[in-house]
Amino acid sequence: MPVMRRKPTPGTETPEASDAEEDKKSKVLGRKNKDKKWSCLDTCCWLVGCICVLWWFLLFSYNAMPASFPQFVTEAITGPLPDPPGVKVLKEGLKVKHPVVFVPGIVTGGLELWEGQECTEGLFRKRLWGGTFGEVYKRPLCWMYHMSLDNETGLDHPGIRVRPVTGLVAADYFAAGYFVWAVLINNLARLGYEEKNMYMASYDWRLSFQNTEVRDQTLSRIKSHIELMVATSGGKKAVIIPHSMGVLYFLHFMKWVEAPAPMGGGGGPNWCAKHLKAVMNIGGPFLGVPKSVPGLLSAEVRDIAVARAVAPGILDKDLFRLQMMLQHVMKLTRTWDSTMSMIPKGGDTIWGGLDWSPEEGYYPGKRDQDNNETQTPDQSEEASHANYGRIISFGQEAANTAVGELKRIDFRDAVKGKNVANSSCRDVWTEYQDMGYGGINAVAEYKVYTADEVVELLQFVAPKMMARGNTHFSYGIADNLDDPKYDHYKYWSNPLETKLPNAPDMEIFSLYGVGIPTERAYVYRLTHSAECNIPFQIDCSADCADSYLAGGVYTVDGDETVPTLSAGYMCAKGWRGKTRFNPSGIKTYVREYDHAPPATLLEGRGTQSGAHVDIMGNFALIEDVLRVAAGATGEELGGDQVYSDIFKWSDNINLRL
Repeated sequence: MPVMRRKPTPGTETPEASDAEEDKKSKVLGRKNKDKKWSCLDTCCWLVGCICVLWWFLLFSYNAMPASFPQFVTEAITGPLPDPPGVKVLKEGLKVKHPVVFVPGIVTGGLELWEGQECTEGLFRKRLWGGTFGEVYKRPLCWMYHMSLDNETGLDHPGIRVRPVTGLVAADYFAAGYFVWAVLINNLARLGYEEKNMYMASYDWRLSFQNTEVRDQTLSRIKSHIELMVATSGGKKAVIIPHSMGVLYFLHFMKWVEAPAPMGGGGGPNWCAKHLKAVMNIGGPFLGVPKSVPGLLSAEVRDIAVARAVAPGILDKDLFRLQMMLQHVMKLTRTWDSTMSMIPKGGDTIWGGLDWSPEEGYYPGKRDQDNNETQTPDQSEEASHANYGRIISFGQEAANTAVGELKRIDFRDAVKGKNVANSSCRDVWTEYQDMGYGGINAVAEYKVYTADEVVELLQFVAPKMMARGNTHFSYGIADNLDDPKYDHYKYWSNPLETKLPNAPDMEIFSLYGVGIPTERAYVYRLTHSAECNIPFQIDCSADCADSYLAGGVYTVDGDETVPTLSAGYMCAKGWRGKTRFNPSGIKTYVREYDHAPPATLLEGRGTQSGAHVDIMGNFALIEDVLRVAAGATGEELGGDQVYSDIFKWSDNINLRL
C-alpha cells in the first residue's frame, strides 16, 4: 500500500530540507554577488543616464507645449520680442551676397564610427560624439577606447576609424535642444541662404591641425569648397566664421593654403586675397586659455572646484569615486592633441610674471562701479593683490607672497621614480604613476608657475603628451618672422609666430562676449590620499574677501571660457595697422557683446548672452555677421564696439610690433 507523504507546512520543514534550501540560496546569491562588480564607471554611467532621462523628459514637456506658448508668456513678462536678425535685415532690403563658411571649435562637432571592434556591433555610421550620448553609459569602456587616440602617433588605434560628421548637421546642435550653429544658420536662411552657399567645415577636432590633412585631407577639402563657392557665386569672396578653437584652426589654414606642397596646399601667396572677404572670429582663443592648464594638469575646471566647495570631502569618497572618474577623463583627453593648441601663448610677455599682469587692478563689477562712480580706493588696492601672472600657485600663501620672499626649489632636475603600490591602478594609467613621490613633491615645492613655466611644468608631468604636442604647436614669440624655421606648420596657429597673409582688402573681426567671470589663475594643493589618485587638486578652500578668487580660481573679464585678453589683444593691438605680424595692414575690428542673462526661463539661453557657446544665439552678433555676409564692411558696422578695458590691457603688454 503506497505511503502518503504529507507536504510540510511553512515553518515545519525538516532540517534536511531547510539546509538544502539554504545551500541553494547561498549558491544563487554567491553567483549574483560574483557577477556584480560595481565600479566608478557604473556610478558615472548611471548618473549620465539619469541626467539624460531628465533632460529628455524636460525636452518632451517643452515640445509638448503649443508653439506660441513660450513666446506668449515671455512677451507678457518682458513685452514684445524684437524681430530675429534675419527678418530685420531682410526688411531693410539686404540680400544674399557672399558665401559663408562655418569652422566649428573643439568638442562641438559630431564624430561617427566607420570601423571598430566587436563591442561596437550595430554602430556603423552612428554618432559616438554629439547627439544622444547613449553609448557613453551603455558601453563606457568600449566608447572611451574608440574616442581615444594612439598615445604615440596621435592618430587612430589600429582597426578603428572615427570620422567627422559632414554637412550642416555636423555642428548645428551639440545635443537635442542644445544649439551651436543652428540659430545662425536659421537666420542666414531667412536672408535667403541655402546649403549651396553655406558650408560647415567640419573636422576631427581631436587631431592636431596638420594631422587632419594627413589623415582626412580636411584642409584640402576646405580649400576646394571655398574655391567652388567663390566660382559659383560670380567671384564674390567668402566670409569665414570660425568659433572657439576653430579660430586657431583657420589661422593654421591660412598659412597652409598658401604654403608650397607637400607641407602646404600650394595655393600661392595671393590665395587668401583672391578668395576671402572677411574672417569673423567668434570667441577666439588667439593666445590660448589658462583653463587648458588645469584640464591637462589635473583634469579639472572651475565647475569641479565649485562642486567640491559646495560638498567638501563628500565628492572624493568611494561612493562617488570622483578621482577615478577624473583619471579616466585624463587618460582620454591627453590623447587629443588639439587640447595642446590652447595652452597659453606668448609666455610672461603676454600673461604677466610673478609680480605683474596686464589686467592688474581688475576686479569683478568694476565697470558697473565705474559707471555708478562708487569705486573706493580700498577696493582698487584689494584688487591689486590678485597676481594673475601666477597661473598656478601651490597654496594661497604662495599666490600672495612677495617675490623677494618666495622660496622655491627647482623641479626641473628632480629624480622621478615609479610608485611601488600602484599596480591595482594600471587600468587607468596616467603619467603621474611614473613620476613617484620625488617628482610629485618637486612640482609642489616650486610653489608658483608663470606662463613660461607652465609649459615646462606640463613637459615635466606629461612628457609623452607634450612630445607629440611639441611637434605640432609652439607657444613662444618670434624674434625674426623671416627666419625660415617659421615656415614649419608647428608655428602656423600661433599668431605671435606667424604673419597674416598678404591680403590688404580682407578684414578680420574679433567677436566675443564680456562681463562674465572667466578662469585666469589657480590655487592648487598637493594630495597623497591614494596611490591611484591624481596628486594635484584645485584648492577649493582658497577664497578672498572680494570675488576675484573663489574656490581656488582667480577670475577676470571674459566669456566664461576665453579671457578678454586672449580674445581681443591681436585685433586690438597685435594686428592693428601695419605690424610685423600684419605686414599688409589688414583692417581689424574688436566687437564685444556685453553679457545679459535671459529674462525668463522660457527665453532659453537668451538672445543677449555673451557666454562662450550661448553667444552663437546672440541677436546683435548674428546681425553683425549677416550684414557682413550681405556686403557690409567693418566701418559700416560702426567700427570697434568695446565694453572692457582691452585697449588699456593691450597697452600694458610690452611687445615689439
